[in-house]
Amino acid sequence: MKLNFDDATLDVSSNGTAFTLTLDDKTIHAEVFDVENGKLNMLIEGKRLNAYVSSDNAKRWVTVNGQTFVLTKSSGGRKGGHGPHHAAGELTAPMPGQIRAVNVGEGEAVTKGQTLLVVEAMKMEIRVQAPFDGVVSSIVVKAGQTVEREQFLVKVEQGEQDG
Repeated sequence: MKLNFDDATLDVSSNGTAFTLTLDDKTIHAEVFDVENGKLNMLIEGKRLNAYVSSDNAKRWVTVNGQTFVLTKSSGGRKGGHGPHHAAGELTAPMPGQIRAVNVGEGEAVTKGQTLLVVEAMKMEIRVQAPFDGVVSSIVVKAGQTVEREQFLVKVEQGEQDG
């Protein structure tokens, strides 16, 4: 299976509970030894790790150490895709939860990877991060608000950074 994220392709192969993940020229070996309600107990390169996974057809949200990654299945040779999903800068809740913090304001310049919001779900904090350098064009949630999975949270528009 190929998954696309952040302009890279992750190849995943498995034989039951053992997985081989290849990103660019780096290969990682992982083993899943327990799965319960979207929580994976894993051994990656000899290190124990918990990951939380939720999915919606071609999208998967994987949260590891409080950081959430949105993965999409590739459709052949092209990256990304067109369809019912939001544009890259329209960030949605990866799972139902409560907004714990809004770290940015509308009109604020942000950098790729910067934490924009923090959502608490299933007793963990999920950081919603900027997918690229840009400007926050809208925020539709506030701290304390309860959100549903796929609910629109914030939009970041890619900045004109060329000089």
